[in-house]
Amino acid sequence: MKTIFKTLSFLFWMIPITMFAQTSVSGTVTGTSDGLPIPGVNIIVQGSTNGTTTDFDGNYTLTGIKSGDLIVYSYVGYSSEKVNYTDQKRINISMQPDSELEEIILIGYGSSTKQDVTGAVETISAKEFNQGAIVSPDQLLAGKTAGVRITSAGGAPGGGAQIRIRGGASLTGNSDPLIVVDGIPLDQRGVQGARNQLNAINPNEIKDFVVLKDAAATAIYGSRASNGVILITTKSGSNGAPLSVEYDGKVSIGVLNNTVDVLNASEFRSLVENTEGTDLSLLGNSNTDWQDEIYRTAVGTIQNITIAKGFKSTSFRLNYNHTNQNGLLKRDEFTRDALNLSVKQDLFNDDLTLTLSSKNSLSENFFANNDAIGAAVRFDPTQSVFDPNSPFDGGYFEFLDGENAQVNAPRNPVGLLEQDDNIAKNKRTITNFNLNYDFPFLEGLRFNLNAGIDYSELDQNQFKPKDAGQNFQNIDFRKVTTGINRNQLLDFYLNYKTTINPINTNIDVTAGHSYQEFYRATFEQETVSDNFITREPSINRNALESYFGRASFDIANRYILSGSIRRDGSSRFSEDNRWGIFPAASFGWKISNENFLKNSSAISNLKLRAGWGVTGQQEINDNFAFLGLFTPGEDGAQVQFGNQFINTLRPEEFDQNIKWEELTTYNVGLDFGFIDDRITGSVDAYYRETKDLLARVPTPAGSNLSDILTTNVGQTVSRGIEVGLNGKIFNNENFQWDLGYNITFSDVEISNLTLGNDPDFQIPQGGIAGGVGNNIQIWKEGYDPTTFFVFRQIYDNAGNPVEGAYVDINGDNEITEDDKTPFKQANPNMFMGLTSNMTYKNFDFSFTFRGSFGGYNYNNIQSSTGYREAFTNTPGDYYQNGSSDVNVTNFENAQLFSDRYVQSADFVRLDNMSLGYNIPGDEINCRLSFTANNLFTITNYDGIDPELFVTDAFSSKVGIDDRFYPRPTTFVIGVNFKY
Repeated sequence: MKTIFKTLSFLFWMIPITMFAQTSVSGTVTGTSDGLPIPGVNIIVQGSTNGTTTDFDGNYTLTGIKSGDLIVYSYVGYSSEKVNYTDQKRINISMQPDSELEEIILIGYGSSTKQDVTGAVETISAKEFNQGAIVSPDQLLAGKTAGVRITSAGGAPGGGAQIRIRGGASLTGNSDPLIVVDGIPLDQRGVQGARNQLNAINPNEIKDFVVLKDAAATAIYGSRASNGVILITTKSGSNGAPLSVEYDGKVSIGVLNNTVDVLNASEFRSLVENTEGTDLSLLGNSNTDWQDEIYRTAVGTIQNITIAKGFKSTSFRLNYNHTNQNGLLKRDEFTRDALNLSVKQDLFNDDLTLTLSSKNSLSENFFANNDAIGAAVRFDPTQSVFDPNSPFDGGYFEFLDGENAQVNAPRNPVGLLEQDDNIAKNKRTITNFNLNYDFPFLEGLRFNLNAGIDYSELDQNQFKPKDAGQNFQNIDFRKVTTGINRNQLLDFYLNYKTTINPINTNIDVTAGHSYQEFYRATFEQETVSDNFITREPSINRNALESYFGRASFDIANRYILSGSIRRDGSSRFSEDNRWGIFPAASFGWKISNENFLKNSSAISNLKLRAGWGVTGQQEINDNFAFLGLFTPGEDGAQVQFGNQFINTLRPEEFDQNIKWEELTTYNVGLDFGFIDDRITGSVDAYYRETKDLLARVPTPAGSNLSDILTTNVGQTVSRGIEVGLNGKIFNNENFQWDLGYNITFSDVEISNLTLGNDPDFQIPQGGIAGGVGNNIQIWKEGYDPTTFFVFRQIYDNAGNPVEGAYVDINGDNEITEDDKTPFKQANPNMFMGLTSNMTYKNFDFSFTFRGSFGGYNYNNIQSSTGYREAFTNTPGDYYQNGSSDVNVTNFENAQLFSDRYVQSADFVRLDNMSLGYNIPGDEINCRLSFTANNLFTITNYDGIDPELFVTDAFSSKVGIDDRFYPRPTTFVIGVNFKY
């Protein structure tokens, strides 16, 4: 009994001791390089879920800790620190930044360090992204890296963009880069019913972009890598991280900053009155600015709620996004609700990692009728929007032929918008499951498996009432479109890394297999005449099967040899041409690791790179371009049997010998860093040859079943120099300033067109408004593919253009088609970006400038509407408006091919500017921000915007300004709360 009493007494006295032993510790975490506090550092007791994070001032308090615990401090970009707790009251930590050279970079089917990369590869992290009301991920990248030019298609909400890496390599084949999202290569044809297929990805959830530019870096993707590769990695949770709850909200207002310069009502009346033979009774009594009638102030909101939590061997991140963005064009709208989930689980002592990433979205597009943009330029400004005697629904004024609208007359721009309901709903998921297993029996050997699906469903409905001026049928017009896009992926690879110590060589070897299948189905019902018909469904699929390998040897931490090979098979080509082999080889010399520079205080990094590789292109519109197929004829192409009408079958064009487009690239580069990497940068020079170009071209009559054929036509050569510079201008406790600049010089020319031996052979391109079948550009050997083909205008002594007077190029004393000459090009030969990021205490300020030089636009609005006959010589009882350029030229008739309309498109644009203020708190941090996008543009171009991009059915019409959706100037107020 006495022994029990002593034991209980001992335990009683031990209780407070144990309680006091489990206490708390406080401290501050700073960086060793600058001594600044680091907010958001994860602090956790190893082997438990007990943890915390530092506040904005780098302070923390960790409770529930006992003597002997191991405290782990971790933060992205810094080396982890571990401290044994021995009852200290305070622990201050200085964290060492990871060397920039040791930054992990994705390279396709694996990763490397920045120090060991031998190709032209660049990473753009979240801290470098453009700010503001960003709807689509491509907007984050504009102006951020050399060799990459991103041109938005206009101001439509959620609109797409043209992305060109090193100018692209194809003619009418797809010149867009391959985009890989968390390991899933997206379908390069896009998604039905979406303005931009990247809209399914919430920009707020993107961790970084990796741009692979040269073939040494891209050849591992083989048949789809000719135009470069962009790897997108989305955010995920971290093991052991404490619960984090974040709200981010933005409200934006977009305003119109420019319109097409047309005649106002007074000027228009004067022109008609002073034109012989006009009927003044056709004029109205109003003064209508039609562009003012169709545009509005665009309001938008973006909201994100994010929850993340880490446990001992598990982490998750859940994000909900709601985006609503109006367009400048009335009724134009984009809405997205997205749910993103990332879950990671470590098993078997962290040898096995399972990762699930799922991006799910429901987007809705209200497509405003873009024909209203062109109609607002041409519609008579003396007419009013409404007519009390109008026979049309809504009472809109239209030019009448009896009770019907005149067939050739422009339609009321407001009526075009208000009487066309076109809504597309798209449900989409991009989900992949990744398994990574490190074999315990052989250190350095791992197996990686990635299974993914990109699946979307389209439900689109369009309606125009029968009493609408734009509806030429006697019944309500309806069009119902449903569609499915399915992209399935399964790939796996083995990776082995080891070191051979006697020769001090690191070896990294990868070998794998990939299979991807694309399925697309479209079903349409549409009003035709007095019937609502069901069209033949369009169903197609194509597949790629691939085998790939890569090996890299790092010798003595100075010399790197790397090579890769991929064998691709595409169902789009016949068995004779189905398989292609795409090799690459590269070399790197870490000069700064040589003994003569190893201890240099001035040069912290110097690496020479050189590479060669072959990549392919198989992205054509036709899945069976090598087969002679028959498809149902168009409306009206029917044969009557009794009372039944049977659709005819139409033979499609084909080329049984069609094959891969092939690009060979040579690249040499130099990476450098000076003064402990206060100044860093890279210079790359490249030379590329593309052969067997895939393009749609005209064919001689009788040689095929169509006059347009997809085939292999020739070769192009492109070359360029890219320079990127980054500097830490100031880096002290209160003020930091980082400045980045990139500039690209490039040109491309067609070196061969193999459709004949005629050195003067050329293929017309670049369709324009005005007349029928007119083209303003050509493909011709020795010229850029976007070269204009025009007459050289003659001017009088006062500098005014002389109508119909052109230079007699061939000297035959008459002006004919033979006097047209190649002149300028749409592609710029130089473009640049300048980015500045400043932080002063709790304030931050950033801006981005972009510039483009050497490119030209063809001002098709001036050429097709800026002459007197365009206003008054119409095919009906009406007059139409046009460009005020008529007052400058006083042209009587159209001069469509005058080089006067080929105008310099040089510009410098303040693309993005952001000011923010951080309000630190003990548990909740708050950031307030104000951002402005597209603030101003410095240019001499006569149109509303020098930066153009228009897509037609088969190719990109670059540099032709005929109907452009203006980009808004946007002002954004944002607030962010993080617990």
